[in-house]
Amino acid sequence: MIDVQNQVDTRGIKIQQTGVTNVHLPFSIWIGGEFQQVLAKIRFTVSLNETIRGTHMSRLLEILTDFSATPLKISDIEKILLDATEKLETDFSAIKMAFKIFVKRAAPVSEKISLLDIDCEISADSNKNFSLSLAVPFTSLCPCSKEISDFGAHNQRSICRVKIDFTDVENLDVAEIVTLIENQGSSKIYPILKREDEKFVTETAYQNPKFVEDILRDVVLAIRQLKNISAFEIECENFESIHNHNAFAFHQELILNV
Repeated sequence: MIDVQNQVDTRGIKIQQTGVTNVHLPFSIWIGGEFQQVLAKIRFTVSLNETIRGTHMSRLLEILTDFSATPLKISDIEKILLDATEKLETDFSAIKMAFKIFVKRAAPVSEKISLLDIDCEISADSNKNFSLSLAVPFTSLCPCSKEISDFGAHNQRSICRVKIDFTDVENLDVAEIVTLIENQGSSKIYPILKREDEKFVTETAYQNPKFVEDILRDVVLAIRQLKNISAFEIECENFESIHNHNAFAFHQELILNV
């Protein structure tokens, strides 16, 4: 049969990325000391030489399907990219995978075990660029409200979205980073809380009031302690309970000593 995609193109334009997007496949990924089954939404692309009319999209799906059948560590994503560059005879490949991970949480008093869902996204390419994005929830309690009130203080659920660029992901532990981030709020949140747990969480937040700016700065200091990072950006958002708007703070940083 005629290979139309391999026909010569004379327009002289090398395409930086072409491929497939909105692909949904199950993967087994090493998270928090165990393999978790996740449903990933994927964008998978390669560069295309200026003399070739089109890439072989089906080969990209074949690669993803093969790897979805094998348990993966984060560092194994490099193998997916290498497979793409070799099988599609290109000099660049890139992948973006978005999925939910689940982190085990023991309630602080009853120790009831539950699973906290975290939005996670991995972006990587064959030039050794790798970034991890997480959206981590927690509780925040307003220091001003606590200071001026005779009793009580308003609190809210908050979320911290981080994107971290890594230079080495061989021993990357995503669950540890989730814990690192959520520890910077006024209190962790838990899917399951009994009465004694709710009392503990409420009092913990009251004793640890933080503005959105406080949380942001504490997350910055925490992420600076991670190894093998080259840059990061953070945004914190408090879903205010006494306003019809949210409080927000943002910071980005380039690590110069990598």
